Amino acid sequence: MKHRIVVLGAGYAGAYVAGNLVRRLSPADTDITVVNAEPDFVQRLRLHQLAAGRKIDAPRLADVFAGTGLRLRVARVTAVDPDRRAVAVADAEGGGELGYDTLVYALGSHGDDRAVPGAAEHAFDIAARPSALRLRARLDDLEKPEKGDRAGGGSGTVVVVGDGLTGIETATEIAESRPGLSVTLVARGELGARLSEGARGHLRRACDRLGVTVLEHTVVDAVEAQRVLCADGTVLASDATVWTAGFAVGPLAAAAGLEVTGDGRIVVDRAMRSVSHPDVHAVGDSAYALGDNALPLPMSCASAGYTGRQAVEAILGRLTGREIQHTKLEYVGNHISLGRRDGILQMVDGRGRAKPTYLGGRKAARIKAGIVRMSLWGTEHPTFGLPKRRRRVTAAPEALAVPRENGRPAA
Repeated sequence: MKHRIVVLGAGYAGAYVAGNLVRRLSPADTDITVVNAEPDFVQRLRLHQLAAGRKIDAPRLADVFAGTGLRLRVARVTAVDPDRRAVAVADAEGGGELGYDTLVYALGSHGDDRAVPGAAEHAFDIAARPSALRLRARLDDLEKPEKGDRAGGGSGTVVVVGDGLTGIETATEIAESRPGLSVTLVARGELGARLSEGARGHLRRACDRLGVTVLEHTVVDAVEAQRVLCADGTVLASDATVWTAGFAVGPLAAAAGLEVTGDGRIVVDRAMRSVSHPDVHAVGDSAYALGDNALPLPMSCASAGYTGRQAVEAILGRLTGREIQHTKLEYVGNHISLGRRDGILQMVDGRGRAKPTYLGGRKAARIKAGIVRMSLWGTEHPTFGLPKRRRRVTAAPEALAVPRENGRPAA
């Protein structure tokens, strides 16, 4: 009987793990299935650009995985049962259940709009392709001539809540791509607080150049259909409110009984194995992993790569009887786009603090664009450059099973 590996999610982390495993493990011993809710790969790094109106490639996963030996199941994951080692899915044909011996949980994160009344009902987010497209349609509607009094185009107000990297990139991209709209960025603290002094100055100048109004040290209390209500009494008119104030993961892992953090991330060890269910690996935004600096890795594309690489080595080592290699788990910096022709490259030290120097302008924008292109190319070629010699599983699947007592590994 083959060892069954199921990968949940085909984003940056899931696609990377699946492609590596299928090329490095013998198909005579393993069967690898990828489950993803959408048939296309979503470039999450560029969803703010998609919302602003740019054309973004979305390769079909069936084409991405063609010829690799991977099985693709386009379906939504509805439940995970780690005690039975089964995953429930729903699709157009009614769904079903998939059994596994090793599970890779890579379902990512979504916009966290739970804490503020009205945010879920009235705000847009750009954490997923459907929601980014809804925002795009709303912005298109605002720009219609009959919506405003500008010759040849409409007008409207866009309020972006959240001054993290996603909020900054979203506000500047919309302002540059749609100059007829008025854009306001609401920052809970100082704008760009995690950046160096020079980078913060560059960011402010970029917002001024693009006409982005910045409200610092402002807390949002509620979101209404046409207004944003702030704690200090400020009321902001808003034709489209974009919510980027934090991210959270879905409830599936917690519901399954896996040990999770307060925001739902799966707590993992150095090998990306769940500390409560070692036959489950978590990668990307779904994992709560400590980096080499003993600090939690942030939710980011870079973390997806690092955690994915470690999970691959752990699974290979466990299944083939080899020593598990520890790969780097580090956080080296931030790459921020400020529209199409400007950006910031901010490196950080070993404690995650911004270094004094930064790179800004067109060169930083080109570096960020290059990173995005490489991420897409790597996903489109999941087995490129991997060794052709595939390793055999050294033990029967039954021998690799983890004995369990009351849902936890036996002592």
